[in-house]
Amino acid sequence: MSGPVSDAAGEATDHPADRAHAQVRRLRPTTRRTTGRERHEEKITVYVSSDELFALEQARLVLRAEHGIAVDRGRMVRESVAELLVDLDAHGEDSMIVRRLRS
Repeated sequence: MSGPVSDAAGEATDHPADRAHAQVRRLRPTTRRTTGRERHEEKITVYVSSDELFALEQARLVLRAEHGIAVDRGRMVRESVAELLVDLDAHGEDSMIVRRLRS
């Protein structure tokens, strides 16, 4: 990156930490709604333990049986990520993801 970037308030900055912060803010999706059931062009691979996979599958079954929501695991993960991003954006240092990753 060359030259100053604008921070979240729109002010130019040359400090490397400010640049990184401004870039993260700029790269966030403009909408907090997940994409739901549509073809996705990007893919990541996440490795989970057998217990975590079992818990995710159990949650999927509970959503279907008790709440009438038929959803796949990918959609559940996308919804969870969206919620964590909202929480991080709203609460920063006090967000759930910061607290969990620090413990």
